[in-house]
Amino acid sequence: MKKLIETIKNIYNITDLRQKILITLGLILIYRLGSFVVLPGVDPAQLDALKSQTSGGLMGLLNMFSGGAFSNASIFALGIMPYISASIVVQLLGMAIPYFQKLQKEGESGRKKINQITRYLTIIITGMQAPGYIANLVNQLPAQAISPFDPAVTSPSTFFWVSSVIILVSGTMFVMWLGERITEKGVGNGISLLIMIGIIANLPMALAAEFVSRLEQEGGGLVIFVLEIVFLIFVILMTILLVQGTRKIPVQFAKRVQGNKQYGGVRQYIPLKVNSAGVMPIIFAQAIMFLPITIAGFTNSESMSGFAATFSNFEGFWYNFTFAIMIILFTYFYTAITVNPTQMAEDMKKNGGFIPGVKPGKKTAQFIDNILSKITLPGSFFLAFVAIMPALVSLIGVNTQFAQFYGGTSLLILVGVVLDTLQQIESHLLMRHYDGLTKSGRIKGRSNMGMGA
Repeated sequence: MKKLIETIKNIYNITDLRQKILITLGLILIYRLGSFVVLPGVDPAQLDALKSQTSGGLMGLLNMFSGGAFSNASIFALGIMPYISASIVVQLLGMAIPYFQKLQKEGESGRKKINQITRYLTIIITGMQAPGYIANLVNQLPAQAISPFDPAVTSPSTFFWVSSVIILVSGTMFVMWLGERITEKGVGNGISLLIMIGIIANLPMALAAEFVSRLEQEGGGLVIFVLEIVFLIFVILMTILLVQGTRKIPVQFAKRVQGNKQYGGVRQYIPLKVNSAGVMPIIFAQAIMFLPITIAGFTNSESMSGFAATFSNFEGFWYNFTFAIMIILFTYFYTAITVNPTQMAEDMKKNGGFIPGVKPGKKTAQFIDNILSKITLPGSFFLAFVAIMPALVSLIGVNTQFAQFYGGTSLLILVGVVLDTLQQIESHLLMRHYDGLTKSGRIKGRSNMGMGA
């Protein structure tokens, strides 16, 4: 406790760091206030059906990532997820299209062009999602007009549709702007931080609901609730190990003499991550698992509807079994396309480095690839286990909202962003010769993890 108080004092004494934290908190406050500003023409008192719809399943995930703005019919209802979708698309294009590969190699100028393309694609994706959100909103509102606001929605005019689409697109772009300002003026990683804040915003109500349910006559009592919290902490610690876990490969650099100076001759280590793919396999797998539901919506076939029902049951065996298998496969796939052992071996050879006992070149690439495959296997299995954990704890009586914090995308994002933010703050402290947040001074942030949100 004494060290924590001392660290807080040190943070306050660093003017630059103090300003960054205050700016970050101010922008987060704007984001949270915006999530309660309801779309014009919608009566917030009539949103009970929408909130019930977003209590679980796909809608529940979307609502969690938007910090409750989705169920509030807020101007930020679509949140930052269209931007995340656009970023994933651009990232995949960078692996397949030469033009994007060229931009990635152009440094700062290429990065600016990629960011601009991502923004345009975000507008397109949001423009496609906004009408669907409004249509669902209209269907969820009561048919009878109860307040002066109701007629505008129960009998929506063209003006209501157009204005709502514009507001939703503008809301998403504004949230994206807030994230960029946090990255530029605040503690960094603004987009990820906003997603994390949205997820954490649901924690108090979910925790309170679980506490109340356990105190009921058939809830199991306070002991069961305490055991749930202990197990949650255990899962979080295991997830941190997954996120930070690495296998270090020793690299010896040969001695070089130029004039009277000697270079090299030192040993360094290449850290290969246990989870090089980060959260991306879960995101890809979830996107594919939603396809049966989408396809079933365009057909009246009973067999197709039954198939969709099976794979829309988030607590069902076949859904979670298929989901876990796809995560394992995508983990290997994403690791293979993001980590290039051949390029690593070539760079090592150019810099006069070699792995002791392994020939430089092709043999080194094969050695790295072999090690990467061995550590990716347990990493992929544990990632799949974390992904289906919410379904497992739901089966033993944990309410759906609280169960989401036991694993899946939400837990990985929380752990990754918290570690990354702590690393940013610790870097400022260490640069100014203050003690870090830990005794070792080694918090591995997202830059060390290869995670994306």
